[in-house]
Amino acid sequence: MTPPPASAKNARWSWRSQAFRALVYQVVGLTCIALLVWYLAHNTATNMRQRGIPSGFGFLLGTAGFDIGESLFAFDSGESYFQAYLVGVTNTLRVALLGIVLTTVLGTLLGVGRFARNALVRGMCRVYVEAFRNIPVLLQLLMWYLMFTELLPDAAEAWQLGPVFLSKGGLNFPIPVWASGHLWAAWGLLLGAPLAWLWRGHAQRRFEATGIPRSMFWTPLALLLACGVAGWVAGGAPTQASMPMRGEFAIENGGALTPEFLALLVGLTMYTAAFVAEVVRGGIQSVSLGQAEAASALGLSQAQSMRLVMLPQALRVIIPPMTNQYLNLTKNSSLAVAIGYPDVVSIANTAINQTGRAVECIALIMVVYLSTSLLTSILMNWYNALSEIKER
Repeated sequence: MTPPPASAKNARWSWRSQAFRALVYQVVGLTCIALLVWYLAHNTATNMRQRGIPSGFGFLLGTAGFDIGESLFAFDSGESYFQAYLVGVTNTLRVALLGIVLTTVLGTLLGVGRFARNALVRGMCRVYVEAFRNIPVLLQLLMWYLMFTELLPDAAEAWQLGPVFLSKGGLNFPIPVWASGHLWAAWGLLLGAPLAWLWRGHAQRRFEATGIPRSMFWTPLALLLACGVAGWVAGGAPTQASMPMRGEFAIENGGALTPEFLALLVGLTMYTAAFVAEVVRGGIQSVSLGQAEAASALGLSQAQSMRLVMLPQALRVIIPPMTNQYLNLTKNSSLAVAIGYPDVVSIANTAINQTGRAVECIALIMVVYLSTSLLTSILMNWYNALSEIKER
């Protein structure tokens, strides 16, 4: 193969080359942005130094001096600000991850329900969507918080369903007492996840080759649970649990979800699910009606047609706007400060009041939400690439 002539090589680095001009514009643009960021940071640091305002992130190693009412791990006032921020981040992520899962399930059911043959079901789904998406999310959070703290009974008269209690103090439920068998169960679930994934791939290929549908949900779920149970049995099958019980002033023992957490989770889920329902409805409507008619002609039921024909084709339309709703849910969790839930924003506000490091604390908040948003976008873009229709 003969090498390209020297004139062609020089043309690549000529101003007449569109690729070369685009590269120059990008370099100039990035340089300008970097200079602007440096100027703002330098100017802010200079002004703070002239006014005697301390700066830097060294305060993160200092003692926080305040307690946090809700945390996934032990925390007391003697811990550092850094650990307090970790508590806030984990609290934010807990709400965001659970909210995304619940929103996806509820929103998908509502979106599919808009196509139900039953007029009552269609009407209820439409009323839900129109009601919840047109009320500001902050008002909904306050509404749910008042419901959980004012309308529910006290702990002494808590509503009980089996071993579960619901009262103004929150939701109390049994939790297992940690033992090595639970670790074995976790390893079993990790082993079952790739097995379930492989089964789904096998079932999809068989369906494409033969047209005979196979279970792509229940069988993988059964494989996952079977591996988890096998690990639990191998670890000694521990069954001891901490059971909640009525105390003199509160429900004691067991696990608990505070009313602040429940209000935030329910409020964000109900609000965002209305938008997800419209995304799902729009995605299904984008699929040609002939696809549903062809599925019906092949003898598929309405549920099978929706699950095997319509929804898989609608994914390429659903996933991009669904990503935006996941990002909105995560960012809307910052409204937790209005109802007293100790998320990263609430803890940052407390740190600002105690240390005066407003710039640093706000910067940490921005980094947290920027990182979670970028990670969510990356994962959803990866899933979107997997769901694209491949050209033959």
